[in-house]
Amino acid sequence: MKFVSWTNHWAELSTFFKYPDSVRKLIYTTNPIESLNATIKRKTKSKGSFPTEASAFKVMYLATQEQQNKWNISSIRNWFEIYPQLSIFFSEIMSKYTK
Repeated sequence: MKFVSWTNHWAELSTFFKYPDSVRKLIYTTNPIESLNATIKRKTKSKGSFPTEASAFKVMYLATQEQQNKWNISSIRNWFEIYPQLSIFFSEIMSKYTK
């Protein structure tokens, strides 16, 4: 088995440290994904099976829409500090969605 030290991959690993703490917490948290997965599981658990693939996708779509309604900017701690930093680090991406 070949062992590769973290020093060999420092360029990739160090990108984590280029962001301020508040941005890092926002980017690297898995809480929204875990919450979405729990919502989808709750919606699909009661069903024994789905008659078609499309019906399964509809349930997942509706669960995603339900979860999306719960996500809002006011629930993100320090948003007014984070937003300008995101605008700097991800200017191209942010410009697509903020015009």
